[in-house]
Amino acid sequence: MVAITSLAADEHSARIVLAATLEPDDPMTGRLIAAVEAVDTVRLGSGTGAMPEWVDPVDGELWRKKAAVRLDANVVARALAETDRLGLGVLVSGDRDWPTGLNDLGDRAPTAVWIRGAASLLTGPLRDRVTITGARAVTGYGEHVASELASDLASAERIIVAGGAYGIDAAAHRAALSAGGQTVAVLAGGLDRLYPTGNQELLERTGDLGLLLSELAPGSAPTRTRFLARNRVLAALSGATVIVEAGFRSGALDVATRAAHLGRPVGAVPGPVTSAASSGTHQLLRTRTAALITGVEDINALLETSTMANVRAFGREDRISRSARQPRPGRAL
Repeated sequence: MVAITSLAADEHSARIVLAATLEPDDPMTGRLIAAVEAVDTVRLGSGTGAMPEWVDPVDGELWRKKAAVRLDANVVARALAETDRLGLGVLVSGDRDWPTGLNDLGDRAPTAVWIRGAASLLTGPLRDRVTITGARAVTGYGEHVASELASDLASAERIIVAGGAYGIDAAAHRAALSAGGQTVAVLAGGLDRLYPTGNQELLERTGDLGLLLSELAPGSAPTRTRFLARNRVLAALSGATVIVEAGFRSGALDVATRAAHLGRPVGAVPGPVTSAASSGTHQLLRTRTAALITGVEDINALLETSTMANVRAFGREDRISRSARQPRPGRAL
C-alpha cells in the first residue's frame, strides 16, 4: 500500500494531496500550512509528529482525527489519474498562473485549484474580472439585466466570473460568450462532473473558450457546504461583485458578504418593489452593503475606485498571531 506521505514529497505535491482529500475552507488546515508548510501538514494529518505549540490541543486532535480518515492515498491516486485523463491543470499558490486574489482569503485560501481552459484569465489585475451572480429561479427581468451587463462588460474586455448555476450565472456566462468575451465558471464539484447537468453544454463551451475552475479534485461531488465554500472563491477572484437578482434568503447574498469582508466593492441591481426575487438585492442596498447598479458605467466606477486589491481582511479572527508564523528551529517533525 502506498503511504500518503510518499505522495507529498514536496510543497507542490503536498498541497495537491491536501486539496484532493480534505474539505475546503478549513482555517485550521490553512494555519498549519502557513506555519509548518504543506509537507509537514500531511504528516501531522497522517499521525506523525506533534502539533505546534500554538494549536489548541482539543482543536488539534479534532483536526487530526478528521484528516486521518480522509488522507487516503487511493483517493489521491484516482484524482491524479483523472486529472491526467481529462487534461486538467492544477495550480497552487506560487505557481505562475495562480490567481493572487485568492491569497487575500488568508487561512481560508484554497490549497490548490483544478482548471480547464485558459489559465491566463486568472493572471491579470483584479479589476479585469467582475463576478456576476444571483438567483437561480430567475425572472425575465433578472435574466435580461444580467445578460446586458455581462455583454457590455465582455465587450469592454472585462472577464465575467460566475458559478455556472441556473439563472443569473448562466445568463452571464452565455452573454459573455455570445459577445465574444471571456468568462470563468467556478464550480463546487470536480471538473469531471459538470454541475448542474442542465448547463453541461454551456459549461463545456466555457471550458473550451474560457475557463473552468474548482478547488475540488475530480471525483468530488457538489454538496451544500461546498457550494457555500465556493462563494468565497467567487468573491476573491474579482475586483467587484454584482448581485443582479436575489431573494431574501438567496445564497448569492453570501457571495456579497464574502466580497465585503475582503474589502472588494459590491454592487446590486434594484428590481420592482413588488418582486420577492429582488428582496435580497434591495436589502443589500438598504444596508449600504452594495452600491446601486443601473448599468455597466456603475460597475466600471466600482472597479476604478477600488483600492482594496491587497486587503487581507477576510476572517481576521481565524488568523494566528504573527509570532506563531515565525520560522522555528528543528522544522522536521
